Amino acid sequence: MNVLNTADHQEFDQATKSELLGLGLAPLRAAANSADELRTALRALHSLGDENTGKRADRLLRQLENFEPSVTLIGQIKSGKTSLVNALVGQSDLLPADVNPWTSVVTSLHLQPESKGFKPAASFRFFDEDEWDRLISGGGRIGELASRAGADDELEKIKAQAAEMREKSRVRLGQKFEILLGQQRDYGYVDKDLIERYVCLGEEPDADDPDVSDEQGRFADITKSADLTLSRPALPMPLCLRDTPGVNDTFMMREQITIRSIRDSRICVVVLSAHQALSSTDLALIRLITHVKSRDVIIFVNRVDELSDPTTQIPQIAQSISDTLAHHKGPEEAEVIFGSALWASRAMDNRLDALPAASADALLEWSAKADLSAVLSDADLRDPVKLAWGLSGVPALQHALSTRIADGIGETTLQRIGSSALNLANAVAATRRISAQPSDASALGKLESAAAHQRLESIFTEQKSKLETAFAEILSEFSERMDRVQASFLDRATASLIVHLENYGEMTPWTYDPAGLRMLLSSSHKVLARKSKAAFEAAAQGASEALSQLYLQAFGLSPEEIAISQPRAPQVPPPVSLGRTIALDLNGSWWKRWWLHRRGYKTFAANFYELIKTETNPFVDELRDDLAQGVRDTALQAFDAFLTEQKSVFTSLDRMAQANPEELRAHVARNAPPDTQALLSKTLSTLNEYAS
Repeated sequence: MNVLNTADHQEFDQATKSELLGLGLAPLRAAANSADELRTALRALHSLGDENTGKRADRLLRQLENFEPSVTLIGQIKSGKTSLVNALVGQSDLLPADVNPWTSVVTSLHLQPESKGFKPAASFRFFDEDEWDRLISGGGRIGELASRAGADDELEKIKAQAAEMREKSRVRLGQKFEILLGQQRDYGYVDKDLIERYVCLGEEPDADDPDVSDEQGRFADITKSADLTLSRPALPMPLCLRDTPGVNDTFMMREQITIRSIRDSRICVVVLSAHQALSSTDLALIRLITHVKSRDVIIFVNRVDELSDPTTQIPQIAQSISDTLAHHKGPEEAEVIFGSALWASRAMDNRLDALPAASADALLEWSAKADLSAVLSDADLRDPVKLAWGLSGVPALQHALSTRIADGIGETTLQRIGSSALNLANAVAATRRISAQPSDASALGKLESAAAHQRLESIFTEQKSKLETAFAEILSEFSERMDRVQASFLDRATASLIVHLENYGEMTPWTYDPAGLRMLLSSSHKVLARKSKAAFEAAAQGASEALSQLYLQAFGLSPEEIAISQPRAPQVPPPVSLGRTIALDLNGSWWKRWWLHRRGYKTFAANFYELIKTETNPFVDELRDDLAQGVRDTALQAFDAFLTEQKSVFTSLDRMAQANPEELRAHVARNAPPDTQALLSKTLSTLNEYAS
């Protein structure tokens, strides 16, 4: 253990802690540097253009400042997910890791780079009355399943559990219970007591145990979401970590919230325990990540410090995970990282001597095998604390997250903002060309202002109408395709049921895997994404060509003199709603009772068809009414933003084209200095890099 001993047990100073927490963040720092360059260009654009251009540049600058990529963490019970979140935040005791399960709430940790004057904050939202009544009266989603399946006994048990939960909340909250539903509470600080009060399920108050506070978990049962804003050492740009309650929600009340968190974040970290790894019992977990792109799924296998022989066992666990994902058609190419939140916690607190003997032995053994070259230098490898931090897997996880953010949503965001800014900068350069034209030739052979404005509005109306028509056709085809998929699945499942009844009779329970339905609906989603992208690009191309022709006719500017940077099609969210649980996914005792309550093949078939149709309708409805409509709305909003941006460009050009000689001379005098010309050239060069 000598190699792991540190010189003393003092807490690290801020600089040392920042250095530790900065390991693995190089890709994110590069993205932050790019954002800084773009920020500088936007500020320069504000000073170079007219008032209209300045407002647009400020709007883009606010979008850049508000950019906050997010990551959702999901995991097994006892996987150590909370301790891992604490390590990523840089505070080993922020979230209570000694309570299991510690949370029933989706908690968003908004991490900010350290800055002077930063103030932490917390905001907690409660379930509204309708959501709570649905839980109590129907037992939540699991109650709906049991009710449709005719499992009356099971349904009564579920309702009893919900009623007990309600009574516990009433005891804790008293007369405030109903008043608090649907409310929100905000605080200008964050500490453990506050978090435990609103988020931690905790223990029941016990007069014989002074360590159990009656405030712990006081509001947890009715808390829907928690948002904590904190500063994080060494973080180069804002980042949101969403900690979810997992997939073991008794009433499936928060399953949909977790699904939405994954969809909104795009990047998903699945936290497993090295002793449990991934098995067929984790099908709910696998379903949640199956429809996320493999590259956007990272699997973190925690608690390797508890392995007796990590060198031998870790490759075996990796193979087992790969086999399980392949068997259940999960994201086979997801990156797998092994580590220990305990090692990270002890390293961060400079207390490696406090590691249990078995954990220290595992650390030493794994240090001889693990390859840390991607996150640690040779000098770092000789530092016991940095070595333990590297072996914890946290730097590797940070590197994986940083890379995906930088190459994914980060690059997309910078490109979108850079593309819009480039159009404004091109307009600034074009106004200079107009101002430099001889006044007696400035209007020869060109459209008059009124006609040009009319043509501009015509282009906008025509191109937007084409995009709306294209999406109407795409969404109609998508809806029809999903209806066919659902009907085909139900027909095949019912046929399989009848064959089972003929071969085995009515007393033998029958199961049917809904993976085929999910796969076909996922395929429909891919068609939607492909056609949506093509429709948007066609509309953007059509608008750009028409606008280029207008700029030539109205201002004598060729496409080379005022290039139009086209926006990229918005990304289509993954169909993670397909991961929600339905009756066919469950093998509870109530499923068998559903069988025993029916008699006759026709009754079986008819009841089954209606049950599974009702169960699968949410898949179809959410994809059609939520996701698909959202894709359409997002695309139209992006197209509207592009057209509004071009209207701003046109307005600036037209104002210059209509300027009198005195205004032109003032413009030339204001923009002629060499330093102004150089700033414009530099700004154009910078924006061209991001818009490409």
